[in-house]
Amino acid sequence: MTTEILTNYTVSTSTMAILAAANMDYHSIVLEIREKLYVKKTPLQLIKQACLDGYSTYEGRRIAMMYNTSSRKKVPIPINPELQIFAFPTMSPSQFECHWIFYSHVHCIKPTTQQLSQSIITFKNEEQLALKESYYVMEKQMYRTATCMLAFTHQTKQTS
Repeated sequence: MTTEILTNYTVSTSTMAILAAANMDYHSIVLEIREKLYVKKTPLQLIKQACLDGYSTYEGRRIAMMYNTSSRKKVPIPINPELQIFAFPTMSPSQFECHWIFYSHVHCIKPTTQQLSQSIITFKNEEQLALKESYYVMEKQMYRTATCMLAFTHQTKQTS
């Protein structure tokens, strides 16, 4: 079975996660609600492009979130707030192994039974994703992203 490898990908409301991949032919695995895609660009390249598609830069979104919230590391990114597309990194985005999780698709996060230092995300479509990061780290990232979403909602209401 041959898998189509895309040269580019546009983040949408169907994007659940962008995973880093160590493969000669592709650098990202994109999990969507109904399919898995393989993309030549890195997860961070896809996130930066998505921010531009949302009329801002990754750096601008990151700086704004650091300014308006207490997040300084592993900052959640409001990729396209108007479409409610918010994502958070599983570790520092400068790390190769960094994955991006899209908040609105997460149903729950649980620690793995074998190792409490790892976690499993269950998405709303019931698909599961095992991560090396701990339950505590992933819960903290969910909380940071919720804070980010509230900051945007509050700011939007004040300007209306």
